[in-house]
Amino acid sequence: MADEVKQEEKKADEVRQEEKKADAKKIVSTISKVILGLVFLALGIGAVIVWWQDLLTVVKGCVGLFLILAGVITLAIAKE
Repeated sequence: MADEVKQEEKKADEVRQEEKKADAKKIVSTISKVILGLVFLALGIGAVIVWWQDLLTVVKGCVGLFLILAGVITLAIAKE
């Protein structure tokens, strides 16, 4: 009986250790994702600042296309 209890305690300890390892992996994964997200955010802000005039040109060029799309959608809704 004592051996069975010891084996069960050993298995329980192993399960707890595996859970701790899994938690540590999740934490490392989450931290790395946050860091990667912050890097992408900083790069995006830098790109907008550096290429501001080019961004405005693209936005101005897209206004007409957005208006055409809005018109087509409006006509499709009016058709129904």
